Amino acid sequence: MNILLVDDDTEFTESLAGELDGFGHRSSIAADGRAALEAIDQDAFDAVVLDRMMPRVDGIALLERLRADARTIPVIMLSALGQSDDKIVGLGAGADDYVVKPIAAAELHARLQAVVRGRQWMRETTDTLRAGDIVVSPTRFRAWRGDEPIDLANLELKLLAEFVRNAGSVLTRQMLIERVWGYDFEPDTNLVDVYVRRLRQKLTAHGGDDPIATMRGVGYMLRG
Repeated sequence: MNILLVDDDTEFTESLAGELDGFGHRSSIAADGRAALEAIDQDAFDAVVLDRMMPRVDGIALLERLRADARTIPVIMLSALGQSDDKIVGLGAGADDYVVKPIAAAELHARLQAVVRGRQWMRETTDTLRAGDIVVSPTRFRAWRGDEPIDLANLELKLLAEFVRNAGSVLTRQMLIERVWGYDFEPDTNLVDVYVRRLRQKLTAHGGDDPIATMRGVGYMLRG
């Protein structure tokens, strides 16, 4: 896997690059967001591991720029800022995962595999999905509710597609973690709840009832 490590702590990134390369990856290093953008323009990376606090262009600004440009490259934010609010900001900016330093290279390797594996659905899914007034086209990376387009980030679209495929059925948080994020373990963050909250806001932005029901203590269900 071709990975870009973005962090102004070069001693840390060089050490991490060496460990990740031991798992068969090919790691490149950028010391700030501006250098990372140049590197991404010049090479085809499979994933980015991104620090949040950096000079010139910080991690959040870089991530927002990538998503605004419709770049769907998987991004894991790796930061010393580990409060719940910090994670919500990072995930809200478009990160596929948020990990607090320090982290073992073996765990980061597993998380990289998971976020990249989670992208396979975009290449493999060719159908248009419908449930009630919600339509999702994974191959076109678009979604609508009624006649209104819904502006969704990549993981939000994947989550909505999973709900639409299973409209009327309850999906547990663990099922969503496995199917949407590709993890075979439950991360120590409220990823699912954060993304469902954001998805609800976008689905009701133009009016209409909230189509996602909370099944207390179990998970969520899209009303069919």
